[in-house]
Amino acid sequence: MPGLDDEVKWVRGVGPRVAELLAAKGIRTAEDLLYHLPFRYEDRQNPRSLDELKPGETASVIAEVRGAALLRTRRMPLFELTLGQGRLAMKCLWFHGSYLDGKFHAGQTVAVFGRVEPSRSSSNFKMIQPQFEILPDASEDAETRMLEVGRITPVYESLGGSRLASRWQRRVIFRLLESMRGAIPECLPRALLDRLELPDRETSLHQVHFPPEGTPMARLQEWATAAHRRLIFEELFFLELGLELKRRRMRERVGISFATSDKVREAIREVLPFHPTGAQKRTLGEIVQDMKQPTPMRRLLQGDVGSGKTIVALQAMLVAMENGYQAALMAPTEILATQHFLAARKLLEKSSRNYRIVLLTGSLDDDRKRTNRGLIHRGEVHLVIGTHALIEEKVEFDKLGLVVVDEQHRFGVLQRFRLMKKPNQAEPDVLVMTATPIPRTLALSLYGDLDVSVLDELPPGRTPIVTRRVAGEREDEVWDFVRKQVALGRQAYIVYPVIEGSKDDQPELDFAADHPPDGQSSLELPSRVSKSRPGAPPSVRKGKSAELFPKLVKEANPQAKSGLKSAMEMHEKLRAGPLAGLRMGLLHGRLDADEKEVTMRRFQRGEIDVLVATTVIEVGVDVPNATVMVIEHAERFGLAQLHQLRGRVGRGGAKSYCILMTGERVSEQAEMRLSAMVRTQDGFELAELDLEMRGPGEFFGTRQAGLPGFRVANLLRDRQLLERAKQEAARFANAPADQAEGTKAERDRVWTRLKAGWQRRYGLVEAG
Repeated sequence: MPGLDDEVKWVRGVGPRVAELLAAKGIRTAEDLLYHLPFRYEDRQNPRSLDELKPGETASVIAEVRGAALLRTRRMPLFELTLGQGRLAMKCLWFHGSYLDGKFHAGQTVAVFGRVEPSRSSSNFKMIQPQFEILPDASEDAETRMLEVGRITPVYESLGGSRLASRWQRRVIFRLLESMRGAIPECLPRALLDRLELPDRETSLHQVHFPPEGTPMARLQEWATAAHRRLIFEELFFLELGLELKRRRMRERVGISFATSDKVREAIREVLPFHPTGAQKRTLGEIVQDMKQPTPMRRLLQGDVGSGKTIVALQAMLVAMENGYQAALMAPTEILATQHFLAARKLLEKSSRNYRIVLLTGSLDDDRKRTNRGLIHRGEVHLVIGTHALIEEKVEFDKLGLVVVDEQHRFGVLQRFRLMKKPNQAEPDVLVMTATPIPRTLALSLYGDLDVSVLDELPPGRTPIVTRRVAGEREDEVWDFVRKQVALGRQAYIVYPVIEGSKDDQPELDFAADHPPDGQSSLELPSRVSKSRPGAPPSVRKGKSAELFPKLVKEANPQAKSGLKSAMEMHEKLRAGPLAGLRMGLLHGRLDADEKEVTMRRFQRGEIDVLVATTVIEVGVDVPNATVMVIEHAERFGLAQLHQLRGRVGRGGAKSYCILMTGERVSEQAEMRLSAMVRTQDGFELAELDLEMRGPGEFFGTRQAGLPGFRVANLLRDRQLLERAKQEAARFANAPADQAEGTKAERDRVWTRLKAGWQRRYGLVEAG
């Protein structure tokens, strides 16, 4: 009998060769295989009959194969399968379906799952690109038939082609569960499960993979059964317990206890450019309270665009500097680092204390870098602002007291800690800033080891931004409006998604890389089908396919070129045409750092009327006189990007405008994004919508953010369970011995599982 920790190759039906394929999917042990859960279920107890189907619904149908044919069209082969029940029939069609030729035979029973569409041919309905399974016949063994028909059947994501598809997984997982009956150890205290009304671990695994008869299908599809909830809670509980242990160990480390004397308060008053908002006072108070403690501060300062995070961070850095320590601010881009450097230098010039500040970025010449590193090492610099160059091994601080990391999610979770490690010194405090409003659910996990301060109030003088959506055909009106604003002494941004034409790889358009181009067909192609680009629809010409799919002929095969206007091309066209006579500038990611800085400074000084740019200006350019933001191909940008770009205007007292210009094709999701932008300027509301539309993984980019890759939980779906898991983890970790939940043996099992399993998966808990 295998144990949960045994290598998956010892599981019956796997073996060494298949184990290598499973390892590529992150399945290395028997436990990993059991936690590879079905992504949906099919009700094969009472299958749908064809006369019950309605167009537009997604359904599972079991029917008999009546015929199959490979249809040759000019552009691609189409595979057509005819299924029947009595006198009723349904067509199923797959693009590039050569791989299905010979797979089906008359008389077979097949289960298909897909969207039901009306058919104009002799059949009643059709499904395009349905998922399918050929069901066992009387010649197959009783176990296989029992797992496939007459029950609620689990459907799994393939682990490696047709060989390791759902049928194989059902058989292997069923046998594994049967072999371990009564031997799957519990990892949570019984008292905790009873209090939360959750089943034990073994029961949950059995019922999630093979739901008992009568389990409501809706709850299964929503992962809302008691068995699902138990496994989700388990995963979130151990995540939060690991973070709680990390926080507890952090509280045991030696930090710097900063003093906040009248001298410090006077230093802050000297440089404040305006009367702070209530939110700024509150968050600074939370930060300073942390800085006064003898343990290292780990705090997230979260605020919407223009909420004044930087001035709060600067005040915190002044506390450190007035206590005789150095402060460092790390930014994700050279433009933003330079912006912070110029702004900090301007503010600190007001002070009578002669602070010394240096900039350290990768593009500085070697002599300048060497000089600045020497000043930092000798303690002759009070404040250092830079990019990734700050975490190079050659950079050594004399007495680092506070690290501020701006737009932290662009760095990765672990990089921020490299700044801190210097032998025989107290650990510096760390303040993480982000202008991306983060829904609380994500903040709990992504920044679970940090305390959170939220700036939810805009400084005085910030006027609401008028946001309008305009079709591309009305561009002449837009350019006239830009001219009028410039005539009033204002400045404008015009943003494009790419640097140059269709040959460009769109390096600065985050959203296009993560999502299919708007206007494409939503049909899912088999993984074996070659495509011209990831997510591209099949190209369709008129002929047999046009008769079968009239709508697809219209939708598919968009312009061979991207059709996107580019910053370089439009800079020239606008300068020679609609905006001729205005002082124009161009800013994009391929310019070297010096060119970017010169252009940015000229725009800030008012020497450029209109700045044509890519999303390189999403963060880092602060020009109070800029009142117009025109975003071309706005349907191609993500919601967070649109909100960040809009935040570049409205920074002065004059009325400001954001104009969202759209191309010909606007998808349903793009419509939702654009409508939300027009409806609200609340970054937190937009962030919640963005999270719902894109899901947690893409909201930040899991890999770059360090967001855990969950096996069972989903941060969007399971928000309430995450909150409960956080509460229960804190209760478990911090309860006095005489009040701890569960027996000593149960508590020991919890800590053992945390240190073994979760160290391996997330590195959340230090070994030992």
